[in-house]
Amino acid sequence: MPDLDEQRRKVEELKRKILEQKKKEVTDASATPAIDKLVEEEKKRAEIVERHAQEVQRQTEIASKRLVEETRRHVEEKSRRQQEEEKRRIETQKGTQAPPTVPIVSIQAYAQALKHAWSDGALSKDENAILVTLRKAMGISDQENMDLEQEVQLEIYLQAIVDSWKSGSITPQDLDRLDILRDRFKISAEEHLRLEKQVRQEILRQR
Repeated sequence: MPDLDEQRRKVEELKRKILEQKKKEVTDASATPAIDKLVEEEKKRAEIVERHAQEVQRQTEIASKRLVEETRRHVEEKSRRQQEEEKRRIETQKGTQAPPTVPIVSIQAYAQALKHAWSDGALSKDENAILVTLRKAMGISDQENMDLEQEVQLEIYLQAIVDSWKSGSITPQDLDRLDILRDRFKISAEEHLRLEKQVRQEILRQR
C-alpha cells in the first residue's frame, strides 16, 4: 500500500506541474499582445511629437522670414520718404532750380551694398573704400549714408535676434554675439528689448 500511495502522490504532483505550465503559457500568450499594443502606442506618440516639432519649426521659419521682410520694406519706405522730403526741402530753398535727387533704385542698391558689408558685424578698410566710391558715383550724401547705415544695421541685428530665438530659447553664445553687434551698432538696451519682444511674440503666435 505504501508504494501505491507514493505512486498516486507522484501522479498528482505531475498533474500540478502540468497545470502550472499551462497557466504560465496562457499568461505569456495574453501578455504579448498587451506589450505589442504598448509599443505601438509609444510609436504613435513619438510620431505625433515629431510632427508637432516639425510644424513648430516651419511656423518659426515663416515668422522669421515675415519679420525680416517687414523690416526690409520699412527700410525702403523710410528711404523713399527721406528722398521725397529732401527733394521738397531743396525745391523750397531754391525754387524750380532744385538739383535732381538720387534715384530710389540707387538708394536700394547702395543699401544692399551696406548690408553685405556689415553682414559680419564689422566694416573692413576695403569695404569702406568700396562704399565711399559707390556714394560718390551715386551722389549719396553723408547724411543719407548715415541714415541708411543705421537702418541696415538695425535689420541685421533683428535677423540675429530671429536666428537666436528660432529654437525657442537663446544660448550663451547667441547672447555674446548679440552683445557684440549691439555694441558695434550702438543699439540701445531699450531698442534691443523692443526688437526681442517683437520676435518672441511673433514666434509664440505661430505655435
